[in-house]
Amino acid sequence: MAESESGQDKTEEPTEKRRREAREKGQLPRSRELNTLAVLVAGAGGLLIYGASLADALMRLMRGSFELSRETVMNSDSMLQQLVAAAQIAGQGVWPILALLLVAALVGPVALGGWLFSAEALAPKFSRMNPLEGLKRMFSSKSLLELFKALIKFTVVLAVAVLVLKSDQDDLLAMAHEPMEQALIHCARVVGWSAFWLACSLVLIAAVDVPYQLWDNRQKLMMTKQEVRDEYKDSEGKPEVKAKVRQMQREMAQRRMMQAVPEADVVITNPTHFAVALKYDPEATGAPRLLAKGNDFMALKIREVAREHKVTVLESPALARAVYYSTELEHEIPAGLYLAVAQVLAYVYQLKQYQAGKGKRPGPMPDLPIPPDLRRDE
Repeated sequence: MAESESGQDKTEEPTEKRRREAREKGQLPRSRELNTLAVLVAGAGGLLIYGASLADALMRLMRGSFELSRETVMNSDSMLQQLVAAAQIAGQGVWPILALLLVAALVGPVALGGWLFSAEALAPKFSRMNPLEGLKRMFSSKSLLELFKALIKFTVVLAVAVLVLKSDQDDLLAMAHEPMEQALIHCARVVGWSAFWLACSLVLIAAVDVPYQLWDNRQKLMMTKQEVRDEYKDSEGKPEVKAKVRQMQREMAQRRMMQAVPEADVVITNPTHFAVALKYDPEATGAPRLLAKGNDFMALKIREVAREHKVTVLESPALARAVYYSTELEHEIPAGLYLAVAQVLAYVYQLKQYQAGKGKRPGPMPDLPIPPDLRRDE
């Protein structure tokens, strides 16, 4: 079981954040054995598929290089032409195999772990230049494992190479008695199959190395319980920071709420413990909206702001409590309070008419109908 620098066991699966950070740093599972296998198989396949065309290109190259007339040899300008022609012939014979090798060299590394370009991984790290750290890496358990893998690979490849040479011994000797063109084609076929069997000898090593690299990368990303808790705190926010943020949000909401009180049509109070500010827009199709609400000290501030801006303040304890507990800020009042609030707004209208000298003084405000399900008694 892996341990962290603090000595705690890494028993927890890596989180998505940990995996994402590791990927940004270029920490992905990679298998050099898989890369080598891909390149060797591609090269062997290229020789088997394009070996005949490669042999034909070599024959044409040798003919063009050795069958020269005296005039061509004595003409310095023709030498450059011969060089260009030889390069074209060589390119025609080699480019299909080189293209296969290029594809294999690109596909092999990304077959395990996927494609990644990390600028952080390319950045120089001065810790790697420390001789002591280099000695540590040389004599680490991972270096010993790599040495053990290299010895196994050498042994397996050597054994397969000996078997291949023994099986191709007759073909190799027969090439000496074949015409040049036929010998070149025969040689390309023998080399192609030999390379293919040598590549196949690495299949077993790659089959062991790939799961090991996946396991090793997972072990490096494993986390301790404390690391998981710390990451959760960092992502969700520390409790004291979250509390501070909530406090600031409440203060901002209260400031916005107090700024909306002057726009209210009426403020209904308890009269001391609760206060709610309502606004009704006749041109809108909705019901009256709650602009502000508060209890105790905040209720006092709402009443003070309302009086400063000449907003009507009425006492209706039952309605104030009902609106306070049933309605959120900037939301419409529930349907059960429509009739009670309508009576309040009508009373406010009559009161304003009287204050403007256009009507009689209204009597006391009637009892308001509060549904039992919305009534909240202190």
